[in-house]
Amino acid sequence: MILLISGSLRAGSGNSAVLGTATEFGDARIYDGMDGLPHFNPDHDREPLPAAVVSLREEIRAADAVLFCTPEYAGGLPGAFKNLLDWTIGGGELYGKPVAWINASSVAAPTGGADAHESLRKVLTYAGTRIIDEACARIPVPRDAVADGRVIAPDLRDRIAAVVRRLAESATPASRSANGQRPPRPE
Repeated sequence: MILLISGSLRAGSGNSAVLGTATEFGDARIYDGMDGLPHFNPDHDREPLPAAVVSLREEIRAADAVLFCTPEYAGGLPGAFKNLLDWTIGGGELYGKPVAWINASSVAAPTGGADAHESLRKVLTYAGTRIIDEACARIPVPRDAVADGRVIAPDLRDRIAAVVRRLAESATPASRSANGQRPPRPE
């Protein structure tokens, strides 16, 4: 199963529409708890963990791979999304996990989302994930290509399907346990 995580909380988000579309092309489910996560504080990253953090970590642990799609805010990752990523470091659930992302930023965006995805690569590398470069894609999605929370343009849908297929091919149930090592805890 591929866990799909949108970096956007916005209703009608194109990034969320990309992931909604991805559910049509494989065994995938959308994580929808980002809005309920508490602010990350390393002092609180110990038992008993907040229920929302336990749920996030369990969903990541159960996934064979994770696909992200995030907008760029102010030249980087959206704050709520970075908060989610911060909660994943201490538990080690992403360690060794196959991951990829889709950059759905429109051509009109100042950097086309490049800064957010550079930041995402940095965080995911730090977390010890296995980035599947051939599954990472830039698929600009204009607003008129989205209806009812799904991408409707056939060419864009085909490209999303290809990403899901590539990521699924790289993920096996064995990828859940990787090698059992955990990344260092942040200070």
